[in-house]
Amino acid sequence: MTESVRTPFHGFEQLPLREFTERAYLDYSMYVVLDRALPFIGDGLKPVQRRIIYAMSELGLGASAKPKKSARTVGDVIGKYHPHGDSACYEALVLMAQPFSYRYPLIDGQGNFGSSDDPKSFAAMRYTESKMTPLAEVLLSELGHGTVDWTDNFDGTLEEPSWLPARLPHLLLNGTTGIAVGMATDVPPHNVGEIVSACVRLLDDPDATVRDLCEHVRGPDYPTSAEIITPAGDLLQMYETGHGSVRARATFVKEHANIVITALPHQVSPSKVIEQIAAQMRAKKLPWLEDIRDESDHANPVRVVLIPRSNRVDADQLMGHLFATTDLEKSYRVNLNVIGLDGRPQVKNLKLLLSEWLQFRTTTVTRRLTHRLDRVERRLHLLDGLLIAFLNLDEVIRIIRTEDEPRGVLQARFGLSDEQVDYILETRLRQLARLEEMKIRGEQAELESERDRLIATLESKSKLKKLIKDELLADAKKFGDARRSPLVARGAAQALDESDLVPSEPVTIVVSEKGWVRAAKGHDVDPAGMNYREGDGLLAFARGRSTQQVVFLDSNGRSYSTVAHSLPSARGNGEPLTGRFSPAAGASFQAVVAGEADMRFVVASSHGYGFVTRFENLTGRQKAGKAMLSLSPGSSVLQPAAVRDVETDRLVVVTSAGHLLAFPVTELPELDKGKGNKIIEIPKAKRGTEQVVAVTVVPPGASLLVRSGARTMTLAFKDLEPYLGPRASRGGLLPRGWQKVDGLAIE
Repeated sequence: MTESVRTPFHGFEQLPLREFTERAYLDYSMYVVLDRALPFIGDGLKPVQRRIIYAMSELGLGASAKPKKSARTVGDVIGKYHPHGDSACYEALVLMAQPFSYRYPLIDGQGNFGSSDDPKSFAAMRYTESKMTPLAEVLLSELGHGTVDWTDNFDGTLEEPSWLPARLPHLLLNGTTGIAVGMATDVPPHNVGEIVSACVRLLDDPDATVRDLCEHVRGPDYPTSAEIITPAGDLLQMYETGHGSVRARATFVKEHANIVITALPHQVSPSKVIEQIAAQMRAKKLPWLEDIRDESDHANPVRVVLIPRSNRVDADQLMGHLFATTDLEKSYRVNLNVIGLDGRPQVKNLKLLLSEWLQFRTTTVTRRLTHRLDRVERRLHLLDGLLIAFLNLDEVIRIIRTEDEPRGVLQARFGLSDEQVDYILETRLRQLARLEEMKIRGEQAELESERDRLIATLESKSKLKKLIKDELLADAKKFGDARRSPLVARGAAQALDESDLVPSEPVTIVVSEKGWVRAAKGHDVDPAGMNYREGDGLLAFARGRSTQQVVFLDSNGRSYSTVAHSLPSARGNGEPLTGRFSPAAGASFQAVVAGEADMRFVVASSHGYGFVTRFENLTGRQKAGKAMLSLSPGSSVLQPAAVRDVETDRLVVVTSAGHLLAFPVTELPELDKGKGNKIIEIPKAKRGTEQVVAVTVVPPGASLLVRSGARTMTLAFKDLEPYLGPRASRGGLLPRGWQKVDGLAIE
């Protein structure tokens, strides 16, 4: 018989790379999900938090004890239970001690544990001291009563609890966040009174719906007093599905002319909000604000003062803009994904969360009562043997003194068990002598009464339920407090339009011959007298307001628009329009106009064609502009003329040959774009040399200024009679010496 050939073992296992990576990734994923990122529904803690609390209890750092250095606690945690970095462990400890991070802190920290302005500004663990808060007793008080399973620590030298026997649903009280592999959790904090009230409702009525429970749990309750503005319907849907979002908004009051922010949303620092507001002020997007001050101190953790420029500033409108553009209003994601009693992660609704926790609590109480019943029965059993020994004390002493094996003799003589005999033999003689029958029988009676109560409670579901309910209500009374985050119905915050944020000031927009643009404050500016770059000069200008749109027309008849306040200041030479817009190659800018959307303008070409259009038709934010005026070869765009009253205004047009025509504006059609209709007749023989110089609109009561070189001729409204004629006629010839017209204006 031949021996089978064995494959030699080289000290390692050979696996295909695909199989190894798949197994390693799955193992890591399960570890992150179950042992790091997601909380257990029973005590609501992640492993590192549970180990910190347990290590502190082992160090005797209860609420009434003297605190010890945090480094001592962290050392015990990472040395005995949590073999990870000390900085991460200490940060988890600090987080549980910050009242602005935890709704119900579990650790009482002494020293610098950070501030709401900078939560990570805490001192090193060698400088701080810590102990547990009274609320931590809710997690630990039943730990030694047989209520939990124990498991070996990482090196098998110690045991640690697999969970803590929480008397309250801590998961919902303080909430938690975590990112695992392929899943995450975001549980918001809640008010202990509301959660306990919902638990009691569910104990009394197991068929209660999520809507019924939401009569008690009205919404999350964050550590800050910022308002929760999420509609009640959205909160109900969040609790029914297990995921959604909660929106919190800062609160403010008016103090004289100032606005004082008194509370910020959870995890929002005053310094960050101030920086966000200051950035808008530097960008000139908050002209309503003159200054901002941070007056926060120990007495007022949040006090940010906004100083408006005047008393006429609408505080509600301003704050609405800040809510929409800064962290003064913040949205929090909610994802109730936790590890259930079956050891699996699942997104649970409110009823499922509370039902599973009540099941956990029922099991815990049952184990506690059973553990106590076992101890009571064992003590009664020992007392029975002790009473026999007391009643036969002389005989017991004689047997112990004279017999070589008193243990067996005592068992045979008095019918005692091994445990009773051991207890009698371990009892000191002087204690035995002091014992009195009444004391033994009194303790027996108390223990028998307690045993009967324990058995009755364990055998009755209603009594067990009542015990759980009474304990919940007692803890809620002890640790409960008023809701901090008020639930307020508010409309959605609306950011103000850019034009609303800019003060409406008169400006003069100036375009140079080479296409450079700038905006000067005021209407009393002389564009021709401004400084220009060498070889450059004035092309066109328009007067408007800083909040209005400005339109530029190029030599192809395309229009481009931007907001006046966005243009560079006239203190310099401005900026080229080609840097802001993208006209076609070879095109140049020829005209500029500013106005309101409902204003009308006459747009015309130098070949004598044009139309009336609304200003909003000229505007368009396209970088390449929009087609507006169709031009024939050789024609150019004229400066548009504003129409004040279509019914009464007169359109005046003048050619380079000195022909001037005036006719009612109503004779010109109103179009969105195109070539338009003929405005003035230019004979075919002169079309190559004679062109329209300018068009303008003269309202009744105004005067027309005709500029020729350095001279100006003024024509009153009635003086235009000789030049009146139908549209597309030749018009009248200006007097000799005024036929070379440079431009028209209105006075």
